[in-house]
Amino acid sequence: MTTGGIVLCGGKSTRMGTSKAWLPFGPETMLQRVVRLLSTVVAPIVAVAAMDQALPDLPANVIITRDEQQGRGPLEGLRAGLKALPMDVDAAYATSCDVPLLEPGFVRQMLDLAAGYDVAVIEIDGFAHPLSAVYRRTTLAAVDALLAQDRLRPAFLFEMVRTRRVSPLEITADPELRTLQNLNRPEDYEQALALFNAQTGRRE
Repeated sequence: MTTGGIVLCGGKSTRMGTSKAWLPFGPETMLQRVVRLLSTVVAPIVAVAAMDQALPDLPANVIITRDEQQGRGPLEGLRAGLKALPMDVDAAYATSCDVPLLEPGFVRQMLDLAAGYDVAVIEIDGFAHPLSAVYRRTTLAAVDALLAQDRLRPAFLFEMVRTRRVSPLEITADPELRTLQNLNRPEDYEQALALFNAQTGRRE
């Protein structure tokens, strides 16, 4: 299975108060970091931005695409990302740009667990994490159909296709599930940055 990556960065960042893609995290922005970490596991990477959104500089091999419509949530971004992938890519790991603690080992395990399924998504206490999941290109038709019906919840997609619901206990490469720690508020960002600085010995 040939796999790529999709990084959604077109959210409004209302609670954060500023664009998450541009937030500094160590020597790079948060989007640059997520793209770099993801690229150690899969290629190519597609960054999905809002229609008029400016992005920080990314490697030349990163494909940049745009949401077709605004305010339609992760399914809209997933559609844009899947459409932009080269035709020889069978599946993609999809993530948001606000998970700077992403563990490449998590991505590798999710790709392994996706074998034989259309989607592999981690589920905790009945809550699925659609932006820490693997999607086959073949799900694009179902995504299109749901968007046409204004059925915007990813849960609808999981009900339509062969979905592997992954237990946290299966993710041995990231037992603390730091990959799932998306940063919505300034305090989330400060906590993640403090943890990163403590681990790397940085002072900022």
